[in-house]
Amino acid sequence: MTTKNDYANAKEALDHLQAKGYTVDYNIEFDGLLAEAADYTIDYLYRYEGMSNPDDESSVYGIRNINTDEKGIFVAGNLSFLEGKKRDIILELEIKHRKQD
Repeated sequence: MTTKNDYANAKEALDHLQAKGYTVDYNIEFDGLLAEAADYTIDYLYRYEGMSNPDDESSVYGIRNINTDEKGIFVAGNLSFLEGKKRDIILELEIKHRKQD
Protein backbone atom coordinates (compact mmCIF):
# COMPACT_ATOMS: atom_id res chain seq x y z
CA MET A 1 0.00 0.00 0.00
CA THR A 2 1.05 3.51 -0.65
CA THR A 3 0.27 6.34 1.76
CA LYS A 4 0.55 9.59 -0.11
CA ASN A 5 -0.61 13.12 -0.25
CA ASP A 6 0.39 13.77 -3.85
CA TYR A 7 -2.83 15.54 -4.79
CA ALA A 8 -4.01 18.98 -3.78
CA ASN A 9 -7.37 17.69 -2.63
CA ALA A 10 -9.51 14.60 -2.20
CA LYS A 11 -11.23 15.13 -5.58
CA GLU A 12 -7.91 14.78 -7.41
CA ALA A 13 -7.10 11.61 -5.45
CA LEU A 14 -10.53 10.17 -6.34
CA ASP A 15 -10.02 10.97 -10.02
CA HIS A 16 -6.60 9.27 -9.94
CA LEU A 17 -7.97 6.12 -8.31
CA GLN A 18 -10.92 5.92 -10.69
CA ALA A 19 -8.52 6.18 -13.63
CA LYS A 20 -6.61 3.21 -12.14
CA GLY A 21 -9.80 1.10 -12.06
CA TYR A 22 -10.99 1.73 -8.52
CA THR A 23 -14.63 2.06 -9.44
CA VAL A 24 -16.68 0.39 -6.68
CA ASP A 25 -18.04 2.88 -4.16
CA TYR A 26 -17.45 1.06 -0.88
CA ASN A 27 -19.25 3.82 1.00
CA ILE A 28 -22.41 2.43 -0.63
CA GLU A 29 -21.43 -1.16 -1.41
CA PHE A 30 -19.88 -2.10 1.92
CA ASP A 31 -21.48 -5.56 2.29
CA GLY A 32 -18.52 -7.40 0.74
CA LEU A 33 -16.08 -5.70 3.06
CA LEU A 34 -18.36 -6.37 5.98
CA ALA A 35 -18.65 -10.07 5.20
CA GLU A 36 -15.04 -10.80 4.18
CA ALA A 37 -12.77 -8.05 5.53
CA ALA A 38 -9.75 -10.38 5.51
CA ASP A 39 -10.01 -10.58 1.69
CA TYR A 40 -9.35 -6.84 1.26
CA THR A 41 -6.27 -4.68 1.36
CA ILE A 42 -5.58 -0.97 1.12
CA ASP A 43 -3.47 -0.17 -1.94
CA TYR A 44 -3.58 3.62 -1.65
CA LEU A 45 -4.32 5.96 1.22
CA TYR A 46 -4.51 9.73 0.87
CA ARG A 47 -5.09 11.95 3.92
CA TYR A 48 -6.08 15.59 3.96
CA GLU A 49 -6.55 18.13 6.74
CA GLY A 50 -8.60 21.28 6.51
CA MET A 51 -6.68 24.50 5.99
CA SER A 52 -8.34 26.32 8.88
CA ASN A 53 -9.31 23.41 11.12
CA PRO A 54 -7.25 20.22 11.52
CA ASP A 55 -10.47 18.43 12.58
CA ASP A 56 -11.70 18.84 8.98
CA GLU A 57 -9.74 15.82 7.84
CA SER A 58 -10.62 13.35 5.15
CA SER A 59 -9.13 10.07 4.01
CA VAL A 60 -9.43 8.51 0.57
CA TYR A 61 -8.77 4.76 0.40
CA GLY A 62 -8.03 2.69 -2.69
CA ILE A 63 -9.17 -0.77 -1.59
CA ARG A 64 -8.77 -4.07 -3.46
CA ASN A 65 -10.16 -7.55 -2.95
CA ILE A 66 -7.07 -9.78 -3.02
CA ASN A 67 -9.04 -12.76 -4.34
CA THR A 68 -11.14 -11.18 -7.08
CA ASP A 69 -9.07 -8.04 -7.81
CA GLU A 70 -12.24 -5.95 -7.45
CA LYS A 71 -11.13 -2.38 -6.76
CA GLY A 72 -12.97 0.43 -5.10
CA ILE A 73 -12.85 3.60 -3.10
CA PHE A 74 -13.85 4.42 0.44
CA VAL A 75 -13.92 8.02 1.61
CA ALA A 76 -14.09 8.94 5.27
CA GLY A 77 -14.11 12.22 7.05
CA ASN A 78 -12.64 12.26 10.52
CA LEU A 79 -12.38 8.54 11.40
CA SER A 80 -13.58 9.25 14.92
CA PHE A 81 -16.99 10.03 13.40
CA LEU A 82 -17.27 6.62 11.70
CA GLU A 83 -19.31 4.21 13.75
CA GLY A 84 -19.72 0.51 14.22
CA LYS A 85 -18.43 -2.13 11.86
CA LYS A 86 -17.35 0.31 9.12
CA ARG A 87 -14.95 1.99 11.51
CA ASP A 88 -13.68 -1.33 12.86
CA ILE A 89 -13.02 -2.74 9.39
CA ILE A 90 -11.30 0.38 8.05
CA LEU A 91 -9.07 0.56 11.12
CA GLU A 92 -8.31 -3.16 10.83
CA LEU A 93 -7.30 -2.69 7.19
CA GLU A 94 -5.10 0.28 8.12
CA ILE A 95 -3.34 -1.71 10.84
CA LYS A 96 -2.75 -4.57 8.40
CA HIS A 97 -1.42 -2.06 5.87
CA ARG A 98 1.01 -0.51 8.34
CA LYS A 99 2.40 -3.94 9.20
CA GLN A 100 3.11 -4.55 5.50
CA ASP A 101 5.04 -1.28 5.11
